[in-house]
Amino acid sequence: MATTVLRTRPLWLKLLAAFVLLFAALALLLAFFPWDRLREPVNRYVSEKTGRKFEITRRLDVGIGLRGATVKADGIEFANPPWARDPYLLKAEHAEFDIRLWPLLGKRVVIPRLALSSPTLGLQMEADGRRTWALGKDTADPGTVPVIGLMQIDGGAVDFLAQHLGVDVHADVSYDTSRGELPLAYSIKGRYKGQPLTADGRTGNVLQLNAAGQPPFPMEIQAAAGQTKLKAAGTVTQFADLDGIEAKFELKGQTLGALFPLLGVALPDTSPYALSGDLRKRGTQWEVAGLKGRLGLSDIAGDMRFDQGGQRPHLAGDLRSKVMDMDDLGPLIGLKPTERSAKAVEGVAPPPTIETKRAPGAKVLPTATLDFDRLRAMNAEVKYTADRIRNVRDVPLDRGSVQVRLKDGVLALDPLDLGVGGGKFVGAIRIDATQNPADIRASLDLRNVQLNRLIPKIETMRSSFSRLDGRLQLSGRGNSVSSWLGGASGDVAAMTGRGRFSNLLLEFMGLDGGEIIKFLLRGDRNVELRCAAVAFNVEKGVMRSRSMVLDTADTVFYASGEANLATEKLDFVVRPEPKDASILSLRTPLVVGGTFGSPSGGVQAVPLAERGLAALVLGALNPLLALAATIETGPGEDADCKGVLAEANKPTAGTAAAGAAKAKGAKQRP
Repeated sequence: MATTVLRTRPLWLKLLAAFVLLFAALALLLAFFPWDRLREPVNRYVSEKTGRKFEITRRLDVGIGLRGATVKADGIEFANPPWARDPYLLKAEHAEFDIRLWPLLGKRVVIPRLALSSPTLGLQMEADGRRTWALGKDTADPGTVPVIGLMQIDGGAVDFLAQHLGVDVHADVSYDTSRGELPLAYSIKGRYKGQPLTADGRTGNVLQLNAAGQPPFPMEIQAAAGQTKLKAAGTVTQFADLDGIEAKFELKGQTLGALFPLLGVALPDTSPYALSGDLRKRGTQWEVAGLKGRLGLSDIAGDMRFDQGGQRPHLAGDLRSKVMDMDDLGPLIGLKPTERSAKAVEGVAPPPTIETKRAPGAKVLPTATLDFDRLRAMNAEVKYTADRIRNVRDVPLDRGSVQVRLKDGVLALDPLDLGVGGGKFVGAIRIDATQNPADIRASLDLRNVQLNRLIPKIETMRSSFSRLDGRLQLSGRGNSVSSWLGGASGDVAAMTGRGRFSNLLLEFMGLDGGEIIKFLLRGDRNVELRCAAVAFNVEKGVMRSRSMVLDTADTVFYASGEANLATEKLDFVVRPEPKDASILSLRTPLVVGGTFGSPSGGVQAVPLAERGLAALVLGALNPLLALAATIETGPGEDADCKGVLAEANKPTAGTAAAGAAKAKGAKQRP
């Protein structure tokens, strides 16, 4: 009866039973197979396929699962290619790793988990794509690079060399369970981008190199590269690509410009800085949220984004300062930080050179070469606003804002809006860094500026309330402020209409002793300002006066001359023509010479000597008659204010007009 039942069972059930028995037998065979007998064949096979020595020195064991195998090796040595500096890619007391079997059919090595005990790693990569961790004979073939998910170590050392990236570092790693969630401590020394690098930190002992879907692992770091110091704590999802970063950071250094070789972010030179914020990375995009800190004596806050995914990296953001100090603007145009700003950030050593008192004969315009090459390294769109500007000294700036656009090596500051003396200075600056020297164009307008705030150091002008308008349109080529202005062409003009003005300055300019005596006896008084205009044609760095007139109810002043922006020399003559009669007058043309840094002024000797000789002769006869030689009959007449302003408002033809027209192109966004 039992035989009959067995014969009636279906065929598929018999096959299933046979398969189960076969699988069980195979499992028993694999479980008890003496895998260590294959150690030498495995050593020879791997050495032949990779072209370098591979050896499991003590024992080999393998466990087979449904999705792959687990390999355990006691004592492992894997040599580096002959071109590498370090002799071994890997030496470890023990290694255990999971390996997927099916990808091996396609000559791909996928290792979801790798655990190493006391390893020594020698990693190196070259500019041509060769890397020591590629497992094929052609180490430049990316297809031979194993895919490693989780990596677990309990101490050891790592050397990494990539000369084309400027990286040569050594890391020592130690493991201690008493450190809690961050049991793995590391210490790094070496060089990065030509600067000495040191770093210390802690992390979990399981590093997720390419483990998709795994929870992030914690990490802390304190690093210093040259004078740049970083402190950060947070989590990382994938260590190989530094992806999935969520961290809080603190960053300090002597200048933001030093971050360009370190991180590839083209930032301007600045005063020493200290910044903090929240750092995130997703794919190719880095984000800094809640950025705050100091740039020298100025505060700064905002948000930034840096995307490395395009043909050129792209920087974007919105930054704001509640108070911006004028001393911190110097490094942007090639000046050294002042002593105040250089020492403003605690924990940052002052730069080796700081701005000191200008030496006699030294140039006023900044001569330092600006690094325009970095403008070709990325694109950018950043807005910056300063709510208040302090320590303005000679330039009464109130506030400022600028939209920075950088595209394909062309930088545009457009719009640039500065609050100046109750008015504003607005326009655009364009720098084309694709040319060498750089093509620089500036088109700026001055609107409704209060004269008494524009020159506050002249106490006698505090009673004036005239308004000043003007423009600056310059174009040229240069790699410093000095070289650009020294060869620039265009138009500079400033004009003002009716207002009231302190009379004391006018009398001093006219050397009118009688009026000064009246001032001393009666006090300061305002006089009517009918109009004033100062306009220059700028041709290849030479500013030649087109119109220089100041007309008041008391005196008309006419001036002519030139200022050389290349040599910084001044050569002007001011001719006062009084409209009133006065005694004790020594009115004669005034000469302004010298340089920007050391201007000189005086009267023309011949006219003044003639008056002095006449006074001496008459004084010998009768001291009272000496006053006759200084009596001014007042031949001056009102200037044609409408004509004066019209002449100042339009540059003459030629190089100056062409330069001004070209400068207007600064407002054409790149």
